[in-house]
Amino acid sequence: MSRVYNFSAGPAVLPEEVLKEAAAEMLDYNGTGMSVMEMSHRSKAFEEIIQTAEKDLRELMNIPDNYKVLFLQGGASQQFAMIPMNLMKNKVADYIVTGQWAKKAWQEASKYGKANKIASSEDETFSYIPDCSDLPISEDADYVYICENNTIYGTKFKTLPNTKGKTLVADVSSCFLSEPVDVSKYGIIYGGVQKNVGPAGMVIVIIREDLITEDVLEGTPTMLQFKTHADADSLYNTPPAYNIYICGKVFKWLKNMGGLEKMKELNEKKAKVLYDFLDESKLFKGTVRKEDRSLMNVPFVTGDADLDAKFVKEAKEAGFENLKGHRSVGGMRASIYNAMPMEGVEKLVEFMKKFEEENK
Repeated sequence: MSRVYNFSAGPAVLPEEVLKEAAAEMLDYNGTGMSVMEMSHRSKAFEEIIQTAEKDLRELMNIPDNYKVLFLQGGASQQFAMIPMNLMKNKVADYIVTGQWAKKAWQEASKYGKANKIASSEDETFSYIPDCSDLPISEDADYVYICENNTIYGTKFKTLPNTKGKTLVADVSSCFLSEPVDVSKYGIIYGGVQKNVGPAGMVIVIIREDLITEDVLEGTPTMLQFKTHADADSLYNTPPAYNIYICGKVFKWLKNMGGLEKMKELNEKKAKVLYDFLDESKLFKGTVRKEDRSLMNVPFVTGDADLDAKFVKEAKEAGFENLKGHRSVGGMRASIYNAMPMEGVEKLVEFMKKFEEENK
C-alpha cells in the first residue's frame, strides 16, 4: 500500500523520514534494548530526549531565556481553562473571536471571570480577521486572547492585535512552526501538536516566567497550575513521553530543512499553487477574504453540496484523503502543513482541474 496524500486538519501528516526513523527505533531505541514507549521517564535516555527536544525548539523559535517551555497533556482545549485559572488575577480578560476554537476558549473563560468579546468575525461565518489596530481593550484586563490561525475557517492573523500593553495569549495550534515568530510579543504562545508537529495528546506551552505564579484562582487543581510543571521541567508526573520523542524528531527535521524562514518560504509557495487555482477556477472558490488567508488550512466550495460530496468521494478514490470540510461548515478543506510535500498540492490541483472539466 503506497502512502496517500493526507490533507487532514489534525491528527495530520508527519514527515516521512521521521516516521521511518521512529519505525527503525521502535524495538530498540539507541541501544537501550527497548522502545521509547516502554521507557521510564526518569531514565537517562529519556532525560536526553526531552532536553534535546526543548533545546532544538528554543533554537528554532529563538525563544528568549525568560520563557519556559512546557510539554503538557490535555491538548489545546485544556488550555482554554488553564489560562484563565492561572492568569485571571483581576477576573477580567478580553477575547478576539475569529473561529470556533476562540469562541470555545471565550466560553470557557467566562466560567472563571468576565470574558469580554472585544471583536468577532462571526457575522460573516468567520471568513475574515477583524481590524485589531484599535480595540476597546479593558483597562483591568489580565490578558488579550487570540487564536492566531483558524483551522476550520482558514484565516490567519497577519498582524498581531494592538493589546495596548496587555499580555497577549495566542493559540497557534494550526500554524505552529510554520514560519518565524517573535516570541517576546506574547505572554503565552501555545499549540496542540497534532497538526504540524507530532501525534495527538500533547500541547506545547511557551510562557513568560513572570506569568508563572502560585497566585492562581482558588480551587485550581495542582495539575492545572503552570508552576507545577515549570518547577518540575515538565516531569511532575509521567509526561506524554512518546509524543515528546516524535516532536523532538520533527524539530530536528525542521532544522535540517533550514529552519522556520525556509519553512515559511516553502509554505507560501505551496499555498500559492492552490490559491492561484481557486482564484481562476470557474467551479471552485475559496471562502476567505484574500488578505486573511491561512498558509496552513485552505477551505473551498463549489456552491453545491451534492457536488462537494461527489468531489470528496472521487478525491478519496484518487488517493487524496480527508478533504471534507469541518462538519460545522461543510464544503472542502485542504490542510497543507509543513510535512505536506509540494507534489501533494500540485497533484491535488491537477485533480481539481480534471474534476472541473468533467463537471462543467
